[in-house]
Amino acid sequence: METVVKSKGKVYSTAIIAIILLVLGIIISISVGAADIDVAMVLKSFFEINPSKEQMIIQTLRLPRALIGALVGANLAVAGALMQAITRNALASPQVFGVNAGASFFIVLSFAFFPNLSSSSLVCSAFIGAAVGGMIVYSFASGGGMTHVKLALAGMAVHFFLSSLTQGLIIFNEQAKDVLYWLVGSVNGKTWTHVNMILPWSLSGLFVALLFSRSVSILVLGENMAQGLGQQVYRIRILAGILVIVLAGSSVAVAGPVGFIGLIVPHIVRRLVGGDYRRIIPFSALFGAVLLVHADILSRFIAYPFESPVGIVTAIIGAPFFLYLAKRGRNLKQ
Repeated sequence: METVVKSKGKVYSTAIIAIILLVLGIIISISVGAADIDVAMVLKSFFEINPSKEQMIIQTLRLPRALIGALVGANLAVAGALMQAITRNALASPQVFGVNAGASFFIVLSFAFFPNLSSSSLVCSAFIGAAVGGMIVYSFASGGGMTHVKLALAGMAVHFFLSSLTQGLIIFNEQAKDVLYWLVGSVNGKTWTHVNMILPWSLSGLFVALLFSRSVSILVLGENMAQGLGQQVYRIRILAGILVIVLAGSSVAVAGPVGFIGLIVPHIVRRLVGGDYRRIIPFSALFGAVLLVHADILSRFIAYPFESPVGIVTAIIGAPFFLYLAKRGRNLKQ
């Protein structure tokens, strides 16, 4: 009984800390930039409207940027957690599995040949690309039994292949050259249009993932155990795959292929709250939002006063983490 109380206490305290970090990150994100805005002004802008220059910057630029960072971070982290669960592979993530690269390729393809596509059509292109990239990697990695090394090799091979095709399209097509900055992964310059573009997909995907979390926890125990407990394993995998495509695809459509969020966050969350996906999924969403919002803040100081893509910061953090996980090999556990 005492152990259960301590466990719940740790979960609650972790949630409170994460929420505080997220709120602080959003406030700092809104206040820091080419035009520094006082924190008091940021807080004041939430409760009253005035025609000042600072409030215009907050409402039209800084706030939507912070919200996009939080939504994209949450989406990618939950997508990574689901991928690691259904493949039972600790190296699985939207980037390693080719999902991000596939979505990016199809978006650039759309820019190149259909430059006047609507935002909804662009998101659909990202979904198709995410599905294609993921299926290619899965087909290569699962032949003869999926291992951590095979997944990493297949994922990186497909990632580089699709990235090369994407860069080739940009080089040889004038219409696609505007996406170079986006291709690194960026939330800079996002507006309420982008928030409206990702919000319905993000909220619906995260909500369904939360409802779905109990089935995912059972699936992680093994297929035989899950079937014995009455779970439809095939349906669970299909639904989880659709959720990954929706969450990762919509994120790439808005912010580009931001890497390593889906790899890093689920591992951190497991250390903090344990292996139950009823906790992992909501906490992955929370910590994914925290990580990307704070990474976006750091990205503004890399080449200050100029903006740098947030994908640079996540790569600096994530690449060593990926190598650490790959080195652990067989000792990796879900």
